[in-house]
Amino acid sequence: MILVIGDIIVDEFIWGDVTRISPEAPVPVVSVHRIDRRLGGSANVVRNLHALGVRSAMLGLVGDDEPGDWVRQRLGELDSDDRGVITKTNQRPTAIKTRIIARHQQVVRYDREWTQPASRESHERLMACVEELAPQAQATILSDYGKGVLTPAFIRRLIERLKGGVIAVDPKPEHTDAYHGATVITPNLSEAAAMAGMDPLNEDQHVARIAAELHRRLGLRYVLITRSERGMTLYDGAESHHIPTAARDVFDVTGAGDTVIAVFTACLARGDDPLRAARLANCAAGVVVGKVGTATASWDEIGRQQ
Repeated sequence: MILVIGDIIVDEFIWGDVTRISPEAPVPVVSVHRIDRRLGGSANVVRNLHALGVRSAMLGLVGDDEPGDWVRQRLGELDSDDRGVITKTNQRPTAIKTRIIARHQQVVRYDREWTQPASRESHERLMACVEELAPQAQATILSDYGKGVLTPAFIRRLIERLKGGVIAVDPKPEHTDAYHGATVITPNLSEAAAMAGMDPLNEDQHVARIAAELHRRLGLRYVLITRSERGMTLYDGAESHHIPTAARDVFDVTGAGDTVIAVFTACLARGDDPLRAARLANCAAGVVVGKVGTATASWDEIGRQQ
């Protein structure tokens, strides 16, 4: 089992067509065909683990509202342990990102969310669940979307408690120092450059220097930097491995980072070496960017990308 701790988001998609411009303002009029929801944010990591046949436990916050109830129902359908999903009864609602998509192009996105740090009571309840679940876990993923669950102090507590196991972090630059002692971080190039205080130049030697700096500063085992059309760079403490992109078509990069960390962590948890894990994660990213909306990749799909 893999623990997933972080910011739960509901991804809502409104699908339609655009045939005219509004007479009220210079904006497209979308004729809506359907609306659907998917687990997003850290919960999208759970979706990706499920697609790989890996059991998970989700730890995070939802509101005392209909979207929060939907999140629990969906986690149950994915056979994910939800005892660590804390329902808040105050003003904190379930986070929702709504995307309006016409002819496979995103027209606009609007967010309804609460980004204040979670309360001390919430963190204590989450930590109690970590204590209960940790003995059954092969790895932990900290999925930091900056929505208040993973504060620096709480991140440090989690890494201290879980050290000795695999701890993978999808990071936010503003929390950089708190990730010290994790196993691996999986930032994109822009995030990695900000964390290292360097320019985001997408050249192999420069990216290798960024990775080495983060490895040294944060006491990590590995740094895996995603580089869009340039693929990925894995730094293992001795050398950098540059992995060309596996994507054939790119329709939507939404949630691709969740896929990368899910596959990389699942591979480490089952004993794969880090370079093989990174190559498989790269193939998985190539699968999901070829789909529209928050997507997942199965082992069969990953195999076809190799």
